[in-house]
Amino acid sequence: MADQDRNPVRVENPDGAGPFVIVCDHASNRLPRQYGDLGLSPEALLSHIAWDPGALPVSRALSAMLDAPLLWPDASRLIVDCNRDRDAPDLIVAESEGRAVPGNRDVDEEERLRRIEAIHVPYHDAVDQVLDDRFAAGRATVVVAVHSFTPVYLGRTRPWDIGIVFDDDRRLSDPLIAALKADAALTVGVNEPYSPADRVYYTLTRHARPRDLPAVMIEIRNDLIADAAGQRAWADRLGAILASLSPVVWGGADAAA
Repeated sequence: MADQDRNPVRVENPDGAGPFVIVCDHASNRLPRQYGDLGLSPEALLSHIAWDPGALPVSRALSAMLDAPLLWPDASRLIVDCNRDRDAPDLIVAESEGRAVPGNRDVDEEERLRRIEAIHVPYHDAVDQVLDDRFAAGRATVVVAVHSFTPVYLGRTRPWDIGIVFDDDRRLSDPLIAALKADAALTVGVNEPYSPADRVYYTLTRHARPRDLPAVMIEIRNDLIADAAGQRAWADRLGAILASLSPVVWGGADAAA
C-alpha cells in the first residue's frame, strides 16, 4: 500500500461495551512519506514536539481494561494537530518548543487544506461515528482523552506527576482529582500544565460538549511512562479509578457534588 493511501485513523475495539471512549490525539510520531523528515533530526522526531510519548500504550491498556473503544490519528502532530480547531494558529506549527520545523515554514492554504482533509477530518469523523453508534445503541458514554507532557518546557521544570484538564463540566474531573490526590505521593495538576484556555481541549469540546457527555483530559508526565513498566503502572492506577467512578459520573444531577 502506498504511504499516502494508508488509513491515517486507527479505531481499536470500536464495539467496546464499557462506558468509556478513549481518544489519543497525539499517539503517533509517524510522518507520511511525502513529507520526509520535515527537516528535523531523528532525536527531535522522538521528542514531545512530534507526539505524546507513552500515551498510546497507556491508552491501549485502558482500552483493554475498560472494554473501551480507542481512537487515534496515525500521523504526527507536526503534520496537523488533531487536538486543535482547523482555524487555530498552531494547527500546523513552523516552530515548536523553540525548535524550527523547516518543512512547515512555507505551508500555503492549499497544503493546509490537504492535511486537514487527509487526517484531521477523517479522525474527527471517526470519533463522531463511534459516539453516534453508541447513542443509537443506548450506551452510556464518557469520553477520556489521554496525553503526556514533557517534564521541562522551555527551561521550566514542571512539578506535576499528572494533570487533569477540564472545562465547566466537572462530573468526571472532580472525583478523578479527588481519587488521585488521595495518594499523598502524587503531585496532581488541576488544569495544569494546560487548561482549556490554552486551546488544548478541542477534541472534547467538539465531541463531548454538544452531546452533554462527561469528559476529561488526562496529562501524564512522559518520563513516568517512558517504559512498559511505567505505562502499565499508570494504566492500572487510572483504570482502577475510572472503573470505580463509573456510577458517579453518570448517576444523576448530584454526581458532581
